[in-house]
Amino acid sequence: MKNSLIHFKKILAVGVLILVGIILAFVILRIEKTTVNHPHEHTHGDTLHQEEEDGSRGPHGGRLLSDTDFQIEIAVYERGIPPHFRVYPLYKGHAVDPGKVKLIVELYRLGGRVDVIQFQEEGEYLRSEKIIEEPHSFDVKVVAEWEGNSYRWEYSQREGRVVLSPEALRNSGIIVETAGPVQIRSTRVFPGEIKLNADKVVHVVPRVSGVVVEVYKNLGDAVRHGEVMAVLDSREIAELRSEYRASVKWLELVQANFQRKERLWRQRISPEREYLESRQELAEAEIRLQEVTQKLLTLGFSQDDLNLIPEKIGENLSRYEIRALFDGTVIEKHITVGEAIGENADIFVLADLSTVWVEVTIYARDLKVVRIGQDVVVRSDIVGIETEGTLTYIAPLVGEQTRTARGRVVIQNTEGLWRPGLFVTVEVIYEEVRVPVGVSADAIQTLDNHSGVFVKYDNVFEFHPLELGRRSEAWVEVLDGISPGEQYAVRNSFILKADLGKAGAVHEH
Repeated sequence: MKNSLIHFKKILAVGVLILVGIILAFVILRIEKTTVNHPHEHTHGDTLHQEEEDGSRGPHGGRLLSDTDFQIEIAVYERGIPPHFRVYPLYKGHAVDPGKVKLIVELYRLGGRVDVIQFQEEGEYLRSEKIIEEPHSFDVKVVAEWEGNSYRWEYSQREGRVVLSPEALRNSGIIVETAGPVQIRSTRVFPGEIKLNADKVVHVVPRVSGVVVEVYKNLGDAVRHGEVMAVLDSREIAELRSEYRASVKWLELVQANFQRKERLWRQRISPEREYLESRQELAEAEIRLQEVTQKLLTLGFSQDDLNLIPEKIGENLSRYEIRALFDGTVIEKHITVGEAIGENADIFVLADLSTVWVEVTIYARDLKVVRIGQDVVVRSDIVGIETEGTLTYIAPLVGEQTRTARGRVVIQNTEGLWRPGLFVTVEVIYEEVRVPVGVSADAIQTLDNHSGVFVKYDNVFEFHPLELGRRSEAWVEVLDGISPGEQYAVRNSFILKADLGKAGAVHEH
């Protein structure tokens, strides 16, 4: 009995050792299988929502297609160069001279496009004469001829595809648009600030000294051209008016005397000397009147005002009305009733706010593309308004501290919404062209470091990497990857990207 027990324990120990050996062998085989690395060839992953047999793999990591003893290994190679097919012919597992194999591959893509690929010998393999364009998702037909025999294979390679039913498409909120010609605006965006139009700002000064007796305008008031803003009591004005009145009266007397002297001289009653003296006196009186007239006109009096002065007997000649020189708004006021002011006092600042300046800060690096005369769009995100204008000025100097140049845009401000001091953004349009194919900027997604869009074919969305050109805020030019008339997902296209990410249906580039 004891011997039987010992024998049983030995058998059990041997069995355990055998079992452990089997497990270790299995683990080793798994490790070897998962660590196989093909550093030179590139193959693509399976498709999303479509079944595909992975098939056998050849020694170069490509798909192995077999027909009896003849085989070809086909792979997409794209490491550091544009992607192309490399095909290795084999017979009974041994390499065949690729120069003796004639090969044609047809790629059937969504949308009905068929790419016919010819091959040429290159070393130990056949290389496709065409670049294999993205996406690398297609049905493949292969026809090979070798030593008088023909061989045919078919297989499918899928990547970057998502299938959505019409109901699922509606529920997703995905918006589909059609690729085609678009207007691309190449722009630069700069900070700016609304400023007063310095060409339409006036500092109102009285030009005579006096005491303020009336003030009719306050800050923010609108004024019309010629409207009275304030009134002074000015001794200087009273003296000028009195002098004007006296000059007018004196001229009248001198004119009468001259006419009398001239008549007597022509009648040879008085000597010529008296006539000449009266004429000289008349000229001096006219000059005196002209001088005082010019002084009053310079102070803002009209000729009609002057014509009334001789009639204002007993009236206050010291009243001086300060009038607006143009339509505008009072933006500064430095005057009060009873205040004595000098002739150069800055009593009002009047601005025409129907137009304002936008002072633009232009970075030195952008001066090579920003030019006078370019159209701009001025925006205020705070107020929620925008308008268009033209760049009318760029300073010839760059600031030593800021390393920027000042630009200027004049914009209309009839509604008064563009208030001086408001910060804005200025989008300078330095190029505007119509391109043959463009897509919405919102549609661009990035997969495996490739920018592209999801193109719609019936109920299938397929990711197409794009070669992009110029871009604006709304549109992106497409140089390659989508054709005019093809539909693509715009709004909520990130849903398709997320679906691909969950399914692991994108390949490694």
